[in-house]
Amino acid sequence: MRIQDTITAALRQLDPETAHGLALNGLALGLGPKDNGPSDPILATEVAGLHLPNPIGLAAGFDKDGRVPDALLACGFGTVELGGVTPRAQPGNPRPRLFRLSEDRAVINRMGFNNQGLDAFARNLLRRRRAGVVGVNLGANKESDDRTEDYVIGLKRLSGLADYFAVNISSPNTPGLRNLQSADALDDLLARLAAARVDLPAPRVPVFLKVAPDLVEAEIPILVDACVRYGIDGLIVSNTTLARPEGLRSPLAGETGGLSGAPLMAPSTRVLRWFHQVSAGRLPLIGVGGIASGGDAYAKIRAGASAVQLYSAMIYEGPGLIRRIKANLADRLRADGFASVADAVGTE
Repeated sequence: MRIQDTITAALRQLDPETAHGLALNGLALGLGPKDNGPSDPILATEVAGLHLPNPIGLAAGFDKDGRVPDALLACGFGTVELGGVTPRAQPGNPRPRLFRLSEDRAVINRMGFNNQGLDAFARNLLRRRRAGVVGVNLGANKESDDRTEDYVIGLKRLSGLADYFAVNISSPNTPGLRNLQSADALDDLLARLAAARVDLPAPRVPVFLKVAPDLVEAEIPILVDACVRYGIDGLIVSNTTLARPEGLRSPLAGETGGLSGAPLMAPSTRVLRWFHQVSAGRLPLIGVGGIASGGDAYAKIRAGASAVQLYSAMIYEGPGLIRRIKANLADRLRADGFASVADAVGTE
């Protein structure tokens, strides 16, 4: 058994949040895996002007305070999304708040945007030394009087420190946050973000909107049209789900919070497909939810994603999963006659 697999197996014997903290500390100490070789050229792609060596990204939630972006890029990701970060530090919800559903290769979390706030986050980003695409997932404080303004504050405070921003209005663990996906609230949010971006220094970096997998099909055109109207650069589809698909076997399946991992693959890909059909090339899409193999990543791409993100599968498979996904995805592209990732987008 490889050392990475041994460490992953050992961490799974611990409380999930304790294991998460140890993994972060190990990366901070330089103990993480290294995949410093160039990605297969067929995997190089572009999303909203971002040039990625490969389309496999780390989803938000692992490094909430921006502590180890360089170490995460060294694992072989094409892009790393840090956060979610809120303007003010907050402890999040009481523990326990993170649960492994091992029988289902899934995770439930109700973390509640626990983080150290924007100032600590900015200090961490200033320590970056490694080249690579790093994004920031922006959230809103639970007790905020104006959650829309929280996103504007985050965008302004971290301007110049990130390669892109993801506006997270779809976390299920901050009460009422998903209401920002409704038409009127979304218009207000996107208008205020657009106004704030006018005054930000160059270069202009992409801003994505991260949406929930629990949307119904009729809501998709409203979201897409609003994003196009206000200059949002793309969509991240999707966040964790409040639904509990039939067939979950874990006794922890009834825990409150957002479900991620293997059971999210089918529903999140269905919503991704809707967004691809409605957006019709007007917005690039990043596919998230349930990816645990090269086949899963390929399915997202063929359903309309220009790039993908994963997180939960690494809890079970370890960081060596990234290298395996990249190799398998490259093989699948070539086997089907595609010359690049972009050629395969939406060809389902």
